[in-house]
Amino acid sequence: MTSFNQLGLAAPLLKALATESYVVPTPIQSKAIPHILAGRDLLGIAQTGTGKTAAFALPMLQRLSADARHPEARTCRALVLSPTRELASQIGESFRIYGRHMNLTTAVVFGGVSGRPQVQALARGVDILVATPGRLIDHLDSRVLRLDRVEIFVLDEADQMLDMGFIQAIRRIVPKLPRHRQSLFFSATMPRTIAGLADELLHEPQSVAVTPVASTVETVKQRVIFVETARKRALLADILRREDMERVLVFTRTKHGADRVVKHLESADIGACAIHGNKNQAQRERALASFKSGQSRVLIATDIAARGIDIDAVSHVVNFDLPHIPESYVHRIGRTARAGAAGVAISFCDAEERSLLRDIEKLIRQELPASGSLGTGITPSSPASRSPLREGVNQGRPQLKRRAQGQSQGQHASREHPRARPPAPHAQGRTVIAVPHRSGQIQSAASQGKLSRKRSQFRPRIDY
Repeated sequence: MTSFNQLGLAAPLLKALATESYVVPTPIQSKAIPHILAGRDLLGIAQTGTGKTAAFALPMLQRLSADARHPEARTCRALVLSPTRELASQIGESFRIYGRHMNLTTAVVFGGVSGRPQVQALARGVDILVATPGRLIDHLDSRVLRLDRVEIFVLDEADQMLDMGFIQAIRRIVPKLPRHRQSLFFSATMPRTIAGLADELLHEPQSVAVTPVASTVETVKQRVIFVETARKRALLADILRREDMERVLVFTRTKHGADRVVKHLESADIGACAIHGNKNQAQRERALASFKSGQSRVLIATDIAARGIDIDAVSHVVNFDLPHIPESYVHRIGRTARAGAAGVAISFCDAEERSLLRDIEKLIRQELPASGSLGTGITPSSPASRSPLREGVNQGRPQLKRRAQGQSQGQHASREHPRARPPAPHAQGRTVIAVPHRSGQIQSAASQGKLSRKRSQFRPRIDY
């Protein structure tokens, strides 16, 4: 078994690792550190939660400390780009922890906060700069910073950069870097666009892949619960009361949806807080602090935090809404079962989300086991619990969907359910969707050829 002592790391780094009780490196660390120490470009593919930050931070600190020279004013010697504020903060903190016995300076810059302290730090020059692309470009445009002295360039979570629309920003930043530099790319997945960008920017890179692309951590126990969207909040509160869920991270698709979930849980006397793009930096930091301290047992987040939260002992991840991008599922559930611990990932799936579930299962190459819950109407043993993945999105729940093609078709629909009514004459030729309500009655959504307003909540909305 490899130890950090065998990787050629300097004594100050080993001392810092010992203080943190880190003895055995993760696979990505074992494979990446020797290449980075040798000065090679590297393309690292590893799922979130496997120790990518230490894989590049440790050898970077050693290489920079070996040439102990003060950075010039308004420059940095190493640049790390991160997609989110939270991840940038945590990367910066990792550099400070690992480099505590080295005389190297670190600065972190991102939006949402005053830029004056950042300007003051950059004016003196820093060894290591961790930044989000938007705020970095602001400083470049205002000539607070120049990048012509960068020795090591790191693009962390490269595929998330693509998902968040940062590719153009990266293409603006890279030409300002010197041609002769060491470049490191780290990502959980490697879409074709990012692979093309890596080919452009990396010089004869070493490729390190410790897991299959888009695989999930084996120690995460995954399951799916089929439930109507209108019942998701009540189901979440019920699960939080019934199951042993010590620290829970819940992902919603939209910012407003996150706030609604928090409000519902608070009304049920369950401590919760939210973090998303509409929160200012102070609010986001307070929410994270409350979650870390245990004051709030539940943190509701949008995908902006899927890779920006590195908190130990997250026992459960709940996908309140399934993500539109299948790879986001991998990043979400990677927030639990970190550092070899076990974890649980629960996904709520409405009939409208069955296609999203199929995409996720195709990506991770496994079928999520169905789990029953009170009030869902579906149990793990029910044939309906898995049939929608094979026969269509509108099966697998007590729902009827038929093409109304005359009175005989309507009569057939009536036989399917004793209370179902045949479609009105003006609805012929249109899709009829019958949705069972708690009372057992069925309402037709064929009138005017539109779904009712109550059903409009199922339309997918993307949170930017």
